[in-house]
Amino acid sequence: MRSLLGWALAALLWAMPAQSEPVLGDDGLHKPPWLHVGFMDLGEDLQDARAEGKHLLVLFEQRGCPYCRELHAVNFARPEIVDYLNEHFLVVQLDLWGAREVTDLQGEAHEERDLAASWGVQFTPTTVILSTDADGANPREVFRLPGYLKPFHYLSSLEYVVTGEHERQGFQRYLQDKFARLREEGIDPDVW
Repeated sequence: MRSLLGWALAALLWAMPAQSEPVLGDDGLHKPPWLHVGFMDLGEDLQDARAEGKHLLVLFEQRGCPYCRELHAVNFARPEIVDYLNEHFLVVQLDLWGAREVTDLQGEAHEERDLAASWGVQFTPTTVILSTDADGANPREVFRLPGYLKPFHYLSSLEYVVTGEHERQGFQRYLQDKFARLREEGIDPDVW
């Protein structure tokens, strides 16, 4: 006979939601529900982000990319990352090889693949963070994450921009300072 504890454990496991694969769209890209769906005008999206007190995050991905899958299955499965993204960023997804028309920050129209090439995006995922001055002027790229970063480093890079540290120091120095603060607090972060 099963013990009461055994039945309780079985019921708990049955009630827990299974970790599922990220949802793929018709274009083969992962589609979390919090992506911004706009009119493919990055200047307008940046204005919308600024009006909400946020930065614009452009996520370049491609069909079949194992690191894009990892970004969605691991990083974006963590509530602390998704909550931070939703609070501080408007997220737009572009296809590295896509042919949809997208308008850049200067108001020029390009296919996604041509915009990626003109921005020097060569692999996926690439996260490009755009912002403006406080008055909404001078739209520009403020930070880029070329490739996949594990959750600790990905979240740290978002914090790096939101706190304005990207204007004061390099990312590696920021990470070293963050590790030192965590050590002082007796915290050993899970970086892998």
